[in-house]
Amino acid sequence: MKTNVLKLFAGLFFATLMLSFTAFAHHGTAAYDDQHPVTSNGVVTEFNWANPHVQIYYDVKDNKGNVVHWAVETLSPGKLARSGWSKDSLKAGDQITITVWAAKSGAPVGFMRKLIVNGKELSIDEKAN
Repeated sequence: MKTNVLKLFAGLFFATLMLSFTAFAHHGTAAYDDQHPVTSNGVVTEFNWANPHVQIYYDVKDNKGNVVHWAVETLSPGKLARSGWSKDSLKAGDQITITVWAAKSGAPVGFMRKLIVNGKELSIDEKAN
């Protein structure tokens, strides 16, 4: 009986440990090119103020005049609030200038570094606790 309890405890311990590694891996930015930030002008289509990461969706015209739909993530709502953001910082139709670390794959997704809307810069302070 004692051996079965120890095996069960060990199994639960290792399962919990493996799941925690997955959680840490989720918060990396390895998929983004942090050496070559991309700045563009666009129009906000949606601003999703929700955990775990606030999402900004916007449209940009490419060199040929085609509309490209971008999706970028930022930090959590709590961290953004400590950097001066609110759920009303952006709305659909806002003209923005945004700097992102774009996906290495070339997909129109990224991680936001800086945003200018209505002449006001909204940046992120990753150290905001």
